[in-house]
Amino acid sequence: MDTPLRSAVVVNPVKVADLDELRRTITEALATAGWPAPMWLETTVDDPGAGQAAQAVRDGAEVVFACGGDGTVMACVTALAGTEVALAVLPAGTGNLLAANLGLSNDLATGLEVVLQGGRRRIDVGCVGEQSFAVMAGMGFDAHMLDATNDTAKKHIGWLAYVAGAVKHLRDRPMRLTITLDDRPALRRRPRTVIVGNVGRLQGGMRLLQDAQPDDGLLDVAILSPRNLRHWAALGWGVLRRKQSVARMETYTATKVRIVSNRSQPRQLDGDLIEPGRELLVTVRPQALILCVPQPETDPDLAHDADAVSRDAEELRRATTA
Repeated sequence: MDTPLRSAVVVNPVKVADLDELRRTITEALATAGWPAPMWLETTVDDPGAGQAAQAVRDGAEVVFACGGDGTVMACVTALAGTEVALAVLPAGTGNLLAANLGLSNDLATGLEVVLQGGRRRIDVGCVGEQSFAVMAGMGFDAHMLDATNDTAKKHIGWLAYVAGAVKHLRDRPMRLTITLDDRPALRRRPRTVIVGNVGRLQGGMRLLQDAQPDDGLLDVAILSPRNLRHWAALGWGVLRRKQSVARMETYTATKVRIVSNRSQPRQLDGDLIEPGRELLVTVRPQALILCVPQPETDPDLAHDADAVSRDAEELRRATTA
């Protein structure tokens, strides 16, 4: 991108090992491209990023870098949805869902290169109450897994730590749910989890929602109902093989999804736990968020050509480590 843009960095200082080094690297990389120094806004315990991102918008930022874990990114999504300010993801947590769907690792230079190359994409966002998410919401097993995953393990082995959290809940009893998709007749199911997604990748890059499109104005719904370990194995194998029909998994699309349980269930948005509850009501805001993505920005897969961007970032990587 030739035109320098005003930018802001919303950073979770808890997720960053060396805050001064991070600031220096980002500032120097942007200066090399002719951009002015970014505004620097740190999250707090009381405000994980939404207030900081909103302040950046008021102060004239055209790009907001979200540097942190899932909670930081989701807070920025909530603040930037409906504005003309683009969101850039610089993952600093142990596993960031939106970064995984962009094909980004924790390599800072690649995240910056994505922004500087100028790929932009208007994507839908899902809404639960006053919070917005870019990737997926869930009730049941997926939230149990997040809650059971040890933070220390995540720091040492990354997304693989979620496997240990998942194993603890493989034998939990199913939920008893009523699921309403738009104005269609309600579905009564006893699943282990329900995922409502905008894009399809889970931690580690596994693609759960094969047909999910980030800008089609629809939410993709997956109802997973394994009953035993053999069912889990068959379901996992089907997802890995990217089969159109996966055992023990039903898929639908809708613009409004209402999930009601007979008892309180754990819930998550974009990999970040929210308060447990008996209901999860999800709606969609079509193309509400401008997202910095690897080029070409029109590809249905947001991670398309991310490897090429990583190669292109080598010069930037050398410049910022010199």
